Amino acid sequence: MPISFHLEVVSAEAEIFSGFVQKLFVSGIMGDLEILKGHTPLLTSLKPGPVWVVKQNGQEEVFYISGGMLEVQPDNTAILADMAIRAKDVDETQALEAKHRAEQILLGQVKDFDYVEAQTQLLEAVAQLKALKRFRDRGRG
Repeated sequence: MPISFHLEVVSAEAEIFSGFVQKLFVSGIMGDLEILKGHTPLLTSLKPGPVWVVKQNGQEEVFYISGGMLEVQPDNTAILADMAIRAKDVDETQALEAKHRAEQILLGQVKDFDYVEAQTQLLEAVAQLKALKRFRDRGRG
């Protein structure tokens, strides 16, 4: 049996995943992280983007998170996300529309806009599309 650790992915609404995994890949505020059993304890902020895990049985699962916190302890790791969904549940049409709207605002083609909000919407839409692409490329999730 592969070496594994317990992972929980929770959002404000629900627990998205709880189980034993071999690996966790996530984007921290300072860069991408790969977490394995025995990783040094860590607490860091997370960027919006894909999260993917290799489960104990070798299958992969992909999620999208809109940001949050990662806590790594010797035998337990937790992602406390602002919002988290399985990548297969990302609405591609909605994400593409949000991306397009935000790009139009940032290009100055819309009057009376909140630049920071538009930039945040663009980053979130791109991150959702990236999670969906990873899910499709892996063919699992």
